Amino acid sequence: MTPARRHDPQRKQRIVEAAVGVIAQHGLVGTTHRRVAAAADVPLGSVTYHFESLEDLCRQAFEWHADRMWRSYAAHVEGVVDRPGLVDALTALVCGDAGADADDWAVAYELYLAALRRPALRAVTERWMAASRSVLERVVDPITARGVDALVEGLVMHRVLALEPMPESTVRAAIARAVDP
Repeated sequence: MTPARRHDPQRKQRIVEAAVGVIAQHGLVGTTHRRVAAAADVPLGSVTYHFESLEDLCRQAFEWHADRMWRSYAAHVEGVVDRPGLVDALTALVCGDAGADADDWAVAYELYLAALRRPALRAVTERWMAASRSVLERVVDPITARGVDALVEGLVMHRVLALEPMPESTVRAAIARAVDP
């Protein structure tokens, strides 16, 4: 008797999400098909069935993560109509009120580092940055949006990595200067 096939329409997505978790925990270099399969609670063959290679899986995981982070960013800035409101929203975002946690930032920095050497991943980061700038361009001009976006990325990195995070007042002052020099 042949065993019944398990109907699991969300399996591929579950694998992608598990890959993000594995990247957060082990870094891109420590991400393997086996670790992802275990994290997704699927047979190893499911991972190799749904993805051409580990690189394909990681690219899709980074795309999903970048899209999720961008949506959180966009939602956080939604409704902002002026520069003071933008300063408030971006200060809250940098200081941790945007729904991103340490694992989210670990995956983001893994993506940035990998994108230096992998053109397919550079396309993911470029889409993410363009989407972030488009949100800012609702309030400021494109040149200011580019500078503010870079500043926010740097401020987040400094807060995540610092032993003593920059005070909120300093973050606010830096963003205010960039938004309205």
